[in-house]
Amino acid sequence: MTRNRRTTADPMEEQIERALQPGAFIADAACSAFVGHLEHIAARIAELINSDPPRAVALYEAFLAACHVKVEELDDSSGSFGQFVLDLYCGWITARQADGADPAATAARLLACMDDDDYGFCHQLETEAARVFDKANLAAFVALVRARFDAAGAPATNEGALRDRSAYLRRRWGAVLRTLYVAAQDVGAYVALAEESGLGAQDCHTIATLLLAKGQPEQSLAWVERGIDVAGQVPQAAMAGHDLATLKRQLLAKVGRRNEALDGAWADYRQRPSRYTYDELLQFVPAAERGAWHARAMDAAMEAPRGAHLNSLLDLLLTSGETGRLADVVRQADDDALEHLSHYVTEPIARALETTQADVAARLWRAQAMRIVNAGKSKYYAAALANFASARRCFECAGLAAEWQETVRQVRADHHRKGGLMRGFERLVAGSAASDEPSFLDRAKARWSGRQ
Repeated sequence: MTRNRRTTADPMEEQIERALQPGAFIADAACSAFVGHLEHIAARIAELINSDPPRAVALYEAFLAACHVKVEELDDSSGSFGQFVLDLYCGWITARQADGADPAATAARLLACMDDDDYGFCHQLETEAARVFDKANLAAFVALVRARFDAAGAPATNEGALRDRSAYLRRRWGAVLRTLYVAAQDVGAYVALAEESGLGAQDCHTIATLLLAKGQPEQSLAWVERGIDVAGQVPQAAMAGHDLATLKRQLLAKVGRRNEALDGAWADYRQRPSRYTYDELLQFVPAAERGAWHARAMDAAMEAPRGAHLNSLLDLLLTSGETGRLADVVRQADDDALEHLSHYVTEPIARALETTQADVAARLWRAQAMRIVNAGKSKYYAAALANFASARRCFECAGLAAEWQETVRQVRADHHRKGGLMRGFERLVAGSAASDEPSFLDRAKARWSGRQ
């Protein structure tokens, strides 16, 4: 039976159709390569924007239409296909602008897409669109979104469903307007909207950032201080409050109040010693005084409460080269505390201290192994055995063979039923580590040689 093919007005449409593989399901593992081929075709369409914008517009619209059908035939767990469609929308906007299309019509069609978005392709479309809008199209889109925001005012009735719907729409279109005002660098409109719909700490940070970009650090600082006051009244604004405090120090330095910035950075560091607060502190320290401030900062870190901040403290001491203090902190920590640390922190420390502080390295290697074994993560037992082997080597180098024997006793007592672990562990205890056995490939080659 001969398959009927439609005749397309543009030969590139046939390439789009072939690339989308109609009827074939695209698994998540294959989605990245699939999208890569689509991106190649989209790049060819983008090349037409300057030379033949009407054709580019038509091709973008055909591509978007096809993608809205193809989405039902693929697994986009990675999100790559959704991002690709979002990029297509931006290409379509650019092509329409190059074609001289009516900005109001473009804005209306975008809003229609955002309203009818069953697959979530238009989630935060305004953010991407704002990057490609020209001045006229941005103004047209702002006008239509503002009309929707105003139309979502408080309903005349007190019925709960209508009231909740109205509040949702005002939040939604208010958020879109905020994004657009930032793109337009329209500080006045942003301030008016924020005060109308509820000024938050994040709003203050955004306004301050806009003012700073316009070369107005004093006004920016005033908004930062206002935002810090707002954040202090709302427990959920902790992250915004942290960002505001960081920005405040930068502004203080910019307006000639560097000592105040240094005081603020020092207070923040003392409360939460970490490599990040340390790096920020040094930004405000005069170059000639850095040695003294480093010593002062390290003393303060050692005096700070440990508890939940042990991870950050160890990371700070390692990155700042304070290996002596680092070893002291590990020695003072109990085994349970070490076993709760991330291996991303403990492994680099263990490697750094193996040659100079073998006893400390041994405890860290053991802690990493016990963390895996106690959690019963069988797929990581090979890593646990490697860690046990490193712990044994370091214990022996430090003259602490009894510590290794106690580790052996503990593992045998608590984990003797974990056969997959104990077979390798007993070989390690007997002196034959798993790495001493022939590898899979070596065994295969030996077997093949025998057959030959």
